Amino acid sequence: MADDRFYFRQLLSGRDFAVDDQLARQMVNFCYLVGDRETGEAVVIDPAYGIADLLEIVGNDGMHLTAVLATHYHPDHVGGSMAGYSIEGVSALLEADANIKIHCQHAEAFGIKRVTGISDSDIVEHVGGDVIHVGDIPITLLHTPGHTPGSQCFIVDGRLVSGDTLFLDGCGRTDLPGGDAAQLYESVHGTLAALPDDTVLFPGHLYSPDPQAKMGDVKANNYVFRFKTAQQWLTMFG
Repeated sequence: MADDRFYFRQLLSGRDFAVDDQLARQMVNFCYLVGDRETGEAVVIDPAYGIADLLEIVGNDGMHLTAVLATHYHPDHVGGSMAGYSIEGVSALLEADANIKIHCQHAEAFGIKRVTGISDSDIVEHVGGDVIHVGDIPITLLHTPGHTPGSQCFIVDGRLVSGDTLFLDGCGRTDLPGGDAAQLYESVHGTLAALPDDTVLFPGHLYSPDPQAKMGDVKANNYVFRFKTAQQWLTMFG
């Protein structure tokens, strides 16, 4: 893929957008823009906080949004109410452009509708292995349950956008509604561990000094890969 055609931006909430939002600064969520510079099409992964800011960034880059890809239903990734705070998200994006669709795993659609208030017609449901194209840029969807039933990650141009399934240090919680430690073990040690070592991990939050790292380094340094069996994993996370 030509470097001058592939469009990819990693944006940190509270720093790159929603800079006046205290919760955004505290939660340190990453939002991602992926697109095809030749066609001008782009998708946004996990838009939450500062939707007007995100739209301005996309426009200033000469791109236009065609879809949303949601890693999972939690409000800090798609908008909604959390801990008494109201977070802007996909519903505000749909108010700006009603033609945009929200792409999620089938198992996550109910949760996204519940926390955001959007309708069935706003959502496109997927299964693991589906491929979405933005322009001529293919994005592969990986179903990685555990943090939530329909958590998903995205593979694009040698990059893994992992949401809250896997961080550079640690992994997603399993003690929230829909969490399943056994499923997360399979997602991390099966699906994600099988990716090539030179795949670059881009997580859903800045929970480590570096914002991204190669999977080979993550597998060598992240403590979650020290648990070699499901039994060991469940002793820690179950």
